[in-house]
Formats: sequence, C-alpha cells, structure tokens
Amino acid sequence: MTHSTTLSHGDLAFTDTAAAPSISHAVQALVQSSNILHVSVESTQEAGTIKPLLLASSADRKLSLLHPRPPYAFSTITLTAFDSPILSCCVLYHYYLLTTSMSGLVMLIDLRNGRTLSERVDHSKYVVKLTYWQDRTGVWVATAAWDAKVFLYRMTISPNDDSKLELGSPVGTISLPTNPECILFVPHPELPTPVLVLGRRDSTFLYYYGMPTASQLQPPLLGQQNLAPHSNAWISFTPSAFALSPIDSSVLAIATSAVPHMKLIITRLLLPPPPSAASAHASAATRIYTTQASQARESLALQDREAAAVMVHCSTMAPQTAYSTPGLAWRPDGSGVWVNGDDGVIRGIESTTGKVVEHLKGGHEPGTKIRCLWAGWAQEPSGDVREELLVSGGFDKKLIVWRCGVPAS
Repeated sequence: MTHSTTLSHGDLAFTDTAAAPSISHAVQALVQSSNILHVSVESTQEAGTIKPLLLASSADRKLSLLHPRPPYAFSTITLTAFDSPILSCCVLYHYYLLTTSMSGLVMLIDLRNGRTLSERVDHSKYVVKLTYWQDRTGVWVATAAWDAKVFLYRMTISPNDDSKLELGSPVGTISLPTNPECILFVPHPELPTPVLVLGRRDSTFLYYYGMPTASQLQPPLLGQQNLAPHSNAWISFTPSAFALSPIDSSVLAIATSAVPHMKLIITRLLLPPPPSAASAHASAATRIYTTQASQARESLALQDREAAAVMVHCSTMAPQTAYSTPGLAWRPDGSGVWVNGDDGVIRGIESTTGKVVEHLKGGHEPGTKIRCLWAGWAQEPSGDVREELLVSGGFDKKLIVWRCGVPAS
C-alpha cells in the first residue's frame, strides 16, 4: 500500500466543514492490468453483522470484492466469471448483487454462496447505468443502455426464500430518441412510488417518469425540466451523471458533458404533480380562452421558474472531451461535490458557492482519465465508528481509497 497527500487549502478540504479525505492509498491487493470502470462501497451482511464491501470492476471482465480498510484484503466471496466488463452494480438488502455489463446482460447473484439467481439480456448494447429503489414490499430496478432504452423491473425479495427471488421480465419500457446517460429514482411527496429522473444525450432536459401500474403498463412521462431555460444554443451540454444530495432529496448535482471543462449544476428538482392532478389542471386550462400573448407569458414564467431552481452553475475546470465519462459524488454531509477529470486530478466543489476548493493529486498518474468515483461513510461492523471515504478508479489501472488524517509512516 502506498500513500501520498496533496492539499490545496490547508488542512480543511471544504470551507467550514470537517476535514475531507485527502490521503491516497493505492490498493495493492488489486493488481490490475486493465482500466477500472466502476467503484462503490456497499453494505453487506456476513454472519449476522453488517459490513462495508468495496466493489471494483475492470475492463478484463473482473469484479473484485475487497474490504475498504487497510490492508484492503479480498473478500472470501467467490463470484462466477462474467461474459463482459461490468459497468454498474449494486447490493440489494445486504445479500444480493445486481450487475450490468457491456454485453447487455443483467445478473442477480446471491453473495452468500456466489450463486447466480437470475440472468436477463433485454438490452442489445452496453447497459451503462443501474438504479434501484427499495420499499417494504420489494424493489424497483431501472437499467439504461445505449440501445436508447430504459427497462423497469419489479422484484419482491424474501431473504429467507430464494425461490421467490428473480429478476423477471421488464414491467415497463421507455424508448428514447437518443441514448440515456443517467437515471435515478427520487421520492415524490404525493406518490406512493418513486419517480424516475432521466437525462439523455443531446438534451438539456431532465425527464420525469412515473412507475407502471396495472391499468397503465408503460411508464408515463410526468413532466420535464430544462436545465438551461434561457439558453439560445440548440444543445449546449448533456446531463451525463447525477447524484441526489445526501441531506436534501429535492436537490440534484449534475455533471455535464460541456467541453473543454466540465460544468457542474446543482438544482432543485421541480417534480411534476401526480398524473390525476396534472390532468385536472390541463382540463381546467383548456376551458380558459388563451391568446398567443398569454401563452408566451406562461412559457416565460416556466423558464423563470426553471432558472430559479438552479442553485449552482459553475465550471469545475476539470478537463474533458466529447469522449469523456463525467462523474461526481457528494460528500456525505452535503457540503461539497467531488468531480473527476481527464488529468488525474479529483476536484472538490463547495456546494453553496460553486468554488473549486480542493485538488486531490498524487493518487492517479498525472494526465490520465479518472473513470469513476464513490464517496460516503464506511461503517465499522460494531456500528460505533464510521469513516468518510472517497474511492476512485482510473485508466491508469489504479484503485485509490482516499482517507482522512495523516499518512501512515
């Protein structure tokens, strides 16, 4: 294990907040010959104890499971071989690993024995994003791929009865004019089910979809929100990655495809009303005589509302090209956002001002692409101690765990 540190603003990573991770630890247990494609820390259960588990996938079709603390040893869980590189994965209910791959394959695996429970190939191209929403009766799963489709699945999970656990056929399909770039489930204050927020290529809009029901099998488009309502350009950027604030579920951070430097947007979500309320409003509007001038005023009022929802719109100065993969991760206290870049540097953006207040160097090779980020708390099995971590993977074939404190001697 190696370590290094580079701080740009003294000992505090973000203004007036707790010290952020800044000490880089290269995970030597993972000797890589391929680029890192996905990193995350998930909660798993082993022998009745909840433990954090570091997941890292690479271009050589491997998915590595490691302990997120020194010496970063491999987990004892053995997984089957994958047919192609894993692009996204998550752990459901502490036991079940869900993965998506470049071949279009979606797999559900039992982490207790490494057994594959379900396999589906509904997509015809890269499944680039996976998101889920757990509730009391089961879990919603959405997968987005570069076949311009998003599939919705509904699973009922019983940890004591694996025979009931399977992915099953999609319960809904969203067909898009361009490839989806990012998807995320968010809560709706007036609906019992979540809303799927979607960003797609060559569009500056967020699209809001409801969940399918017995009477409406296809996910309904509830509304949309323009992230650049007053822009005169045809297409100025694409929302390429986003993450919900850990302290406010109505606030979304968005990494965009803007070149030559990534622009970060932090906006408040303008969730549309439930379908019944929206239909009633539309019916009332049709009964009112409208003129071209009133329609223009209504359109301008909507644009002003969308513009007012944007809390931060800033340049991160993180270099990227049209072929980059923008990524971001919130600090768990909501004080800032980490963003990746193509220069081997991770930048910390203050969430209230949009200022670049941190440059993490010394972990990845200078001038190399940082492909993926994860940030959050890693809880000790005892539950008494937790540590803030930042995990990054890059095209320099390095997996880096950034920690707080002083480098080990």
